[in-house]
Amino acid sequence: MAADSMEIDDALYSRQRYVLGDTAMQKMAQSHVFLSGVGGLGVEIAKNIILAGVKALTVHDTKQCTKWDLGTNFFIHEDDIISQRNRAEATLHHIAELNPYVHVAASTVPLDESTDLSFLKQYQCVILTEVSLSLQKKINDFCHAQQPPIKFISADVYGICSRLFCDFGDEFEVLDTTGEEPKEIFISNITQSNPGIVTCLENHPHRLETGQFLTFREVNGMSCLNGSTHQITVVSPYSFSIGNTSDMEPYLHGGIAVQVKTPKMFYFEQLEKQLTNPTCLVADFIKPEAPLQIHVAMLALNHFEENFGRMPNIGCHQDAEEMLKIAMSISETLENKPQVNGDLVKWLSRTAQGFLAPLAAAVGGVASQEVLKAVTGKFSPLQQWLYIDMLDIVTPLEKMGSEEFLPRGDRYDALRACIGESLCQKLHDLNVFLVGCGAIGCEMLKNFALLGVGTGQDKGLVTITDPDLIEKSNLNRQFLFRPHHIQKPKSYTAAEATLNINPCLKIDSYINKVCPATENTYSDEFYTRQDVIVTALDNVEARRYIDSRCVANLRPLIDSGTMGTKGHTEVVVPHLTESYNSHRDPPEEEIPFCTLKSFPAAIEHTIQWARDKFESLFSHKPSLFNKFWQTYPSAEEVLQRIKSGESLEGCFHVIKTLSRRPRNWTQCVELARVKFEKYFSHKALQLLHSFPLDTRLKDGSLFWQSPKRPPFPVKFDFNDPLHYDFIVSAAKLFATVYCVPFTEQDLSEETILKITSSVKVPEFRPSNKVVQTDETARKPDHIPVSSEDERNAIFQLEKSILSNEALQNDLEMKPIAFEKDDDSNGHVDFITAASNLRAKMYNIEPADRFKTKRIAGKIIPAIATATAAVSGLVALELIKVVGGYPADAYKNCFLNLAIPIMVFTETAKVRRTEIRNGISFTIWDRWTIYGKEDFTLLDFINAVREKYGIEPTMVVQGVKMLYVPVMPGHIKRLKLTMQKLVKPSADKKYVDLTVSFAPETDGDEDLPGPPVRYYFVQEDN
Repeated sequence: MAADSMEIDDALYSRQRYVLGDTAMQKMAQSHVFLSGVGGLGVEIAKNIILAGVKALTVHDTKQCTKWDLGTNFFIHEDDIISQRNRAEATLHHIAELNPYVHVAASTVPLDESTDLSFLKQYQCVILTEVSLSLQKKINDFCHAQQPPIKFISADVYGICSRLFCDFGDEFEVLDTTGEEPKEIFISNITQSNPGIVTCLENHPHRLETGQFLTFREVNGMSCLNGSTHQITVVSPYSFSIGNTSDMEPYLHGGIAVQVKTPKMFYFEQLEKQLTNPTCLVADFIKPEAPLQIHVAMLALNHFEENFGRMPNIGCHQDAEEMLKIAMSISETLENKPQVNGDLVKWLSRTAQGFLAPLAAAVGGVASQEVLKAVTGKFSPLQQWLYIDMLDIVTPLEKMGSEEFLPRGDRYDALRACIGESLCQKLHDLNVFLVGCGAIGCEMLKNFALLGVGTGQDKGLVTITDPDLIEKSNLNRQFLFRPHHIQKPKSYTAAEATLNINPCLKIDSYINKVCPATENTYSDEFYTRQDVIVTALDNVEARRYIDSRCVANLRPLIDSGTMGTKGHTEVVVPHLTESYNSHRDPPEEEIPFCTLKSFPAAIEHTIQWARDKFESLFSHKPSLFNKFWQTYPSAEEVLQRIKSGESLEGCFHVIKTLSRRPRNWTQCVELARVKFEKYFSHKALQLLHSFPLDTRLKDGSLFWQSPKRPPFPVKFDFNDPLHYDFIVSAAKLFATVYCVPFTEQDLSEETILKITSSVKVPEFRPSNKVVQTDETARKPDHIPVSSEDERNAIFQLEKSILSNEALQNDLEMKPIAFEKDDDSNGHVDFITAASNLRAKMYNIEPADRFKTKRIAGKIIPAIATATAAVSGLVALELIKVVGGYPADAYKNCFLNLAIPIMVFTETAKVRRTEIRNGISFTIWDRWTIYGKEDFTLLDFINAVREKYGIEPTMVVQGVKMLYVPVMPGHIKRLKLTMQKLVKPSADKKYVDLTVSFAPETDGDEDLPGPPVRYYFVQEDN
């Protein structure tokens, strides 16, 4: 994104543009940022803001690389230590490589109490890590005093604690506090009263908040509201008040209320003042007192360092006691006099020299987003402190001797100081399966490398899989990839890049999808070999499948995901928690078929219509055409068969396509012009024929009222860019599917004008077709073919054969798969033009190509900051899983860095289902029955009764009903052997069955049971 032209490289930044918007992106591309301290936290922040695309970053550090850095900074390598390189200089090349548009410089000059700070005036934002508190205060005072203020951020990770502080000056204006799309609300009524009450359409809650502003349009009757802005008060989920409407005309119908984004001012205090009376974000509502407790503990650490000229010694109880005394006296000086958490202070003292790389990833993600807010004014800034502690990780380690935490001269010393040698060793010996090597996957592999996961001498392995190839848009957040990796497999490339961070990692890469079709590769035996599964996926279906495999094989699972600035993490632990499948999000609302086909009310409806048209014209119909002619190899044979009265599925549509097949560029343009008339003129005329503007419903109300919008035919105008774009993009796509060559000259305006001017466009003839108005109706699977259509098909096919237009190459088409990220293919151009023409026809606000691409391509907005934060939190939970921690230690998290919020919650405890007579089970229980060769279904039922005290009344295998007594013939099955019923493959030793039991009272539903694993033969113990 070159700053002079300010053009945004969409191929690189497309996913992030949907998060930040172009205005913020351009502000960012003009910003200069200074970052001091290139340790584990500094390098995380540098990575994220360079990927985001600031104009220039200066990284400052005065320390030399040490062995310690190998476990904290993923861009420092063994040779940097041997060469005794400065940390800023050692990492400069690696971080600069992340984004060619960002200018990165290194500074190694001292930064201390005597430094002249005027050099900072060239920067819009200053970030400090690993800087003493007194120097932080001095630099903050300098930044705050500038006009305009230099935005100041300081961040630290010491052992199990982290803090983040922001000061963006006395006043800081934010133009968009949330980044959410402005809401549009369809109105069903407005009262003439004081205050006037606005009611939304039934079943469409407004989701507004009191104090927000709305503007009105398309209101009929109370038309003076149109164009006016009102502050609202929420009355109910479906209504809100807007002030006095009693003197206005009565409301008739229609109207849309649109949310207006209003700027908001944020106010900041300097660090000096905030130290005694901090404003903190509460992340864990179970421990609302925690932020102040960590504030005191970390201030005590700063004072300890100032008093003794050193950090507390690792694992030293004496230093911990000393620090506790300091904390007690500091607490008295604070305005709120918070209670001191002795355990927290002691653990911080004992681990302060250590470093948890995943905690730095989490805090670094949040801090980086604050940098972007500072330079763009987009999203709500942190006010003013964020504290996160990992007391959950160390509390179970209380009984370990202090020697467990002492350094051993390797790359894991910083980690060891926090979690001890035994837990480090468990991480080294871990077998972990990472599903997905996209943005979260890359960040997870970095965390694994720094933690030493899968590096054990005899045990430990990281297995990764991802079926995708690297694309340019991935480089904006999948930081292990570089431009020369484009079109290479993600998993192989990510594995290679991870070995650069930690060469001791053992890593197996696959490129298969994890799904039922690959269960030979990812078998039960495979899952049983894993200690934990980590998902880095972008869809719910895959998560549900992997979760079911983890439950079946009693494996822990850690899931996470992001969408823009939002992210979540979820921990699933056998026998302790519910699984991912235990809760279901409500399904995404589908747009009703009749809305898409005839009654769009929003731009999303027209975009989906255009996307469906693309699929039908250029993918679905060509595929059916090819399939038909693969089944019936010659046109003559098809003609003979339909003449003899045979009904060949799909033949009518195939013959119609064949007879209208364009054979040169002129015919492709003519076809596009005819389609224009059909979609954007005839469709409107037909609807107005079926439902004239004055049509009324049975209750006397108008048919055409909100949300139904009457269409008006669009008259073709070659000079209208939108009309021209539709013709050219449609013609190009028709040429592609019908294998018609075209040249640059063919695409010239002159050629297109000449062709379109001479097209004979069919006149509109109204039909008596019934227009579907029922919102619950589904799209029909098959449209019946009339006998007249069949006769017509015979005539058309005969004509094609006689004119030699049904030869072998005429019986082939080239289906197109929709590809949103290739701007040269015209796919998004067609959808944008088609969607906006339909929007024009229905008087709907159009959408630009950028928005259309996001909706049509179902693009998930993404940014590196949220990805880094989420993966750090996952790796922290991984440490707990590896340590076999109790249920209350695990935390799920939801975050939204835009607002910002970060909420930790306890995992949902596993539910126990009662069958009866004290017999119960959870999702993690599995009953086991061992059979033999002649074991019958009756033997199986008896075996379950004898072993578990309850008799199954129904046995199911997947979706196959093995035994349901009420079904005909099923009683006879009791005598059949299990082998015959299940029909296992030769290598299959067992089958998982589902059983249920008779209810206690007749008429009730059967009682569910746990899965039963039936072994075909007794296993040798």
